[in-house]
Amino acid sequence: MTQSISKLETSIKALATKLNGHSFLQRCRDGSISLDELKAFLLQQGLYSAYFTRYLCAMMANLPSNDQVMELAENLFEELGLEPGSPTPHHIIYRNMLDSFGIELDSTKIKHETQALIDCMFAHCRELNPAFGLGALCIGAEAIVPELYSSLVAGFRHHGVPDEQIHFLLLHIECDDGHAETLNDIMLEIAGSNEFQLDNMIKAGEQIIEARLAFFDAIENKIPHAVKLESASIAFT
Repeated sequence: MTQSISKLETSIKALATKLNGHSFLQRCRDGSISLDELKAFLLQQGLYSAYFTRYLCAMMANLPSNDQVMELAENLFEELGLEPGSPTPHHIIYRNMLDSFGIELDSTKIKHETQALIDCMFAHCRELNPAFGLGALCIGAEAIVPELYSSLVAGFRHHGVPDEQIHFLLLHIECDDGHAETLNDIMLEIAGSNEFQLDNMIKAGEQIIEARLAFFDAIENKIPHAVKLESASIAFT
């Protein structure tokens, strides 16, 4: 078990470092990111994350233990606003953030790279072997959210955007640590009975990170770094 923990932690750290090395996130942290690029991220991320509860439900259906399902159900309830301490569904909080930037999620076409990220996540979460869905959701998503969103928050703050306007990002920097821990514990439990499952989890996480890097590339390619538009909303064609 100790070796599995070390291998998993090392893989998560390496993939998080790779993701954080992308120029999009580097420029968020150093303040050179444009506000339009940040809005572009919010728009395409909104299209991807609109399926989050379905990713989670698809993966939960393949878990071998009812206890594991119940552990993840707490995460699901929080996302849906069914927890006493989290009364507002997270998709509503995200939609309110988009509205504050004048971004209309339903009026845009999804980018190819965003669709590829969605398809990759769904493919892993629908696998009958739950190791793939767990790796995709934990290593490729929940475990990297705190650092990912921290970079985005830095970018928005460089543009003077108040924290109240990006409440969704700040909320998930805190709560997704707990979500990742729950997924991590289940992963180690499954890997404990079959060490080869850990390789499947890591492979799935790597594929999601690669899809996320392509997602960032697409945002940067759509809006050149030197061009800073003043539009209040973004629509991709």
